[in-house]
Amino acid sequence: MRPMHSQLPRIFLVLTAAYFLTSLGHFSHNAEFICEYPNLPAWLTRAKVYAAWAAITAVGVTGFLLIRQRFMAAGLALVAVYAALGFDGLGHYQVAPLEFHTFTANLTILSEVAAAALLLPATLFLMALHLVRGRRIPGGAAS
Repeated sequence: MRPMHSQLPRIFLVLTAAYFLTSLGHFSHNAEFICEYPNLPAWLTRAKVYAAWAAITAVGVTGFLLIRQRFMAAGLALVAVYAALGFDGLGHYQVAPLEFHTFTANLTILSEVAAAALLLPATLFLMALHLVRGRRIPGGAAS
């Protein structure tokens, strides 16, 4: 019997990996260059930025663990939440406009948001397929 996660389409796994990497890139840049991000609250520290990334990533990891345990709907729901959290980076522009951020800061923020914007609908589509068609998701990876 194939593991449940091997039934996921490869593109979904690629989109998840892309979001993971862009999220790591954004949070790492934020943590390491925290002084360059305009108008961040004084209480926000390097360690807190990494802790926030770990907490957000734990949501996605938990989703994949649930998928692996054959709780597909719950797992996909958590992956959807994980992807939706990627839009939180846009909050940087609430505290300071785009032009106040460095090129690299904008690149990491917008890359994370773009990856989240691809992963979220893909996850919701897979969830809808799962709920409508049952357990099997067409287009999954071959055994």
